[in-house]
Amino acid sequence: MPAVISASRLARTFTTKHGPVEAVRGIDLTVREGEILGFLGPNGAGKTTTLRMLTTLLKPTGGSAAIAGHDLATDPVGVRRACGYVAQSGGVDPQIRVREELVTQGRLYRLSKSEAVARAGELARDLGLTELLDRKCGTLSGGQRRRLDVAMALTHRPRVLFLDEPTTGLDPGSRADLWDLVRRLRDEHGTTVFLTTHYLDEADALSDRLVIADKGTVVAEGAPSALKLRYGGSIDATLQDTFLAITGRGPAAPADAAPVAV
Repeated sequence: MPAVISASRLARTFTTKHGPVEAVRGIDLTVREGEILGFLGPNGAGKTTTLRMLTTLLKPTGGSAAIAGHDLATDPVGVRRACGYVAQSGGVDPQIRVREELVTQGRLYRLSKSEAVARAGELARDLGLTELLDRKCGTLSGGQRRRLDVAMALTHRPRVLFLDEPTTGLDPGSRADLWDLVRRLRDEHGTTVFLTTHYLDEADALSDRLVIADKGTVVAEGAPSALKLRYGGSIDATLQDTFLAITGRGPAAPADAAPVAV
C-alpha cells in the first residue's frame, strides 16, 4: 500500500532559559494507507511533539514530512485538510449542545448550513451519538465525550486520524467501545489511524504496526508479534516486557537486537 504519512529526520528543538532542549532529535517513519500505527515511547520520548508537528500545530526545526502527499512546510493547509486530530484533553464546549458543536465544526470546514446539519446527523449515527444530540456537552460521560471528539475530527472526512492518548481516564467499557470505533474507521472507511498511547494492551490489540521512540528518535518498529519475537524472545512475550527491553528500562534486549525495523 502507498505511504500516506512519511517523515525524514523530523526534529524539534525548544529554546529555554537553560539552553536548547532537543525534544525530537530526528524521527524517520512511514505509515501506509489504511494502517493503524501505534506510536509508543516512555515519557519524554517526543511522542506528542512529533504528533503536533505532523498536524501542523508545531513547526519543525529540522527534517521534513508529508501527509497524504502534502508537504508539511510548503502546504500546511493541505495537511490540515487531509488529517483529523483528537488531542489528549479534547476540545468541546461544555455549555453547547452536541448537535450545535457538530454543526459548528462543519461550518468551520466551510460546509453549507444544510451540509453541516446533514454531516452532523451522519456522524451521530456512525458514532452512536444520535440520542445525545440535544444534550449539553458538559453532561456527557467520558466515553461519550471522546466519541464526540472523534466525530468532530472526522467532520471533513480526513484520510488520516491522529489520536493522542484517546482512552486516558476512560472506564474499561468505554475503552472497548473506542477500540471498536477505531477498527471500524479502518475497516469500513479505509481511514489511516496514528495512535499514541501509554496503554500497551491497547497498542497490542489495535495496531497493525508499532513504532517505538526513545529520546527523540525511533529505536524499533514492526508488527507487535515480530517485535515480541525479536526483543521479547518469544511471540508469547508481553508487549510490556518487549517495550522495556527495547527502551532499556527493563530486561536487556538480545545482544544482536540492533534498533532497526523488523
